[in-house]
Amino acid sequence: MDFSAQLEKLQQRVSEMVASVQTASAETHDQLKQRIDQARVDANLGLMDAKQQAEQASSQAQSKWAQMKADVSARMDDVKAQIDKRADERDAKAAAKDADRAEQDAADAIDYAVFAFYSARLAILDALDARANADERAKIAGS
Repeated sequence: MDFSAQLEKLQQRVSEMVASVQTASAETHDQLKQRIDQARVDANLGLMDAKQQAEQASSQAQSKWAQMKADVSARMDDVKAQIDKRADERDAKAAAKDADRAEQDAADAIDYAVFAFYSARLAILDALDARANADERAKIAGS
């Protein structure tokens, strides 16, 4: 498995996300709503792609994937509900509190992404070690 290529692809996505967030920070509410709708579509496509990849993995990985997918799906539903609620709010204080919660949710999501990054790193190293061990055992068995 080519982990380097996958990590390079991830790095490219992170760079694109940084640029997107920088651009979005100067956009209007309507522009942000369109961007959010597109991000939701992109997330669903990413989930479907990852699901296909997970289906090719072991049952243990599939169960982990199923839990992660459920978590992401629930989070996307929560974000959509918050966006819909925000459109109906008229009170400035309530809107400010909602913005504070949304900013904290974003910070939490970034923290989760960092955790996922380190978990992925550990999983990659474990996979590389398992492959090296299997190759070594195969050499010993072939001798």
